[in-house]
Amino acid sequence: MKRQKGIALVLVLWVTLLMSVIAGSFALSARTESIQSKILFNETQARFMAEAGLNRAVFELRNPDPESRWIADGRPYKMELDGVEIEIKITDESGKIDLNQASEELLIGLFASVGMDLDEAIELVDKVLDWKDADEEVRLSGAEDGDYFAAGYRHGAKDAPFDTVPELIQVMGVSYDMYRKIEPALTVYSGRRNVNLAFAPREVLLAIDGITGEMADEFIVQRHEIDDVNLPLPILAEGYSGQLRGGGTAFSIISKATLPNKQFTEIDATIRMGGTLQGRPFRVVRWRDNEHK
Repeated sequence: MKRQKGIALVLVLWVTLLMSVIAGSFALSARTESIQSKILFNETQARFMAEAGLNRAVFELRNPDPESRWIADGRPYKMELDGVEIEIKITDESGKIDLNQASEELLIGLFASVGMDLDEAIELVDKVLDWKDADEEVRLSGAEDGDYFAAGYRHGAKDAPFDTVPELIQVMGVSYDMYRKIEPALTVYSGRRNVNLAFAPREVLLAIDGITGEMADEFIVQRHEIDDVNLPLPILAEGYSGQLRGGGTAFSIISKATLPNKQFTEIDATIRMGGTLQGRPFRVVRWRDNEHK
C-alpha cells in the first residue's frame, strides 16, 4: 500500500512538472508572439510615417510661393507627427550626373574623385561609353561583346542607354565598392549634359576639376544658408553655374521616420512630377526602403 502511494506521488510530481513545462512553453510562445506583433506594428507605423514624409515633400515642392517652397538641394527638413520624428531630404536630379547624357569630362572627374588616376578613369569611361552606344566599334580602352566574353562575363555590352543607375555595376571594370561611392552622384532621369550646381551633392562637386573636399563642403554650407530661391548661389568653379529657381521634374527623396523607441524606417525614392491616370501628382520611378549604407 505504501509502495502504491509512493508511485502515485511520483506520478503526480511528474504530471505537475509536465504541466508546468507546457504552461511555460505557452507563456513563452505568447510573449514571443506579442513581441513580434509589437515589432510588426511599429514597422508598419514607421513605414506609413515615412511615406507621409514623402508625400509632404511632394506637397512642399509644389508650393506656389517661392519664398516658402522647400529647396531640393539635399538639406534636411524635419517634422513631427503623432510623436514620430520625420527627417526629409530632397535632391533635384538635375544636380546629378546623368549616365546617358553627361560629358566625358564629368564622368572622368567622377571616377578620378574616388581614387583612380587619370589614365584609369579615362579607360573606364571608354568602357561606359561602349556599354551604352549602339555600335560594335571598340574605343581605345573600351569593351564590346567579345571583350566581355573573353574576360569571363556571362553578358556582353548592352549597346543601349542605361535604364537604371545600378546597371553600371555590369560594366567591365566597375567594382561594387566603387559603385557605392559614386552612386549618390548618378542619375538617369535628368536628361542634362551638365549639372545644376544649385542641387549637386558633394560627390558631384568633387567630380569637377579643381574642386577639393573642403571647397565642396564650404559651398554646400553656404548653399544651405540660402532660404530665398531668388538669391544667387556662391561661386564654386568657372564654367559651372546653377540657380535654385531652375531645376528638373525628377527628385530623389529620402524620408526617415523614427519612433519614440528609436525604431525607424527609411524610404529612398525617386519621383517624377506630373499627374498620373490615378490622379496622383507624381509617379515613382525608383523605390527602395531600409537599405542602409
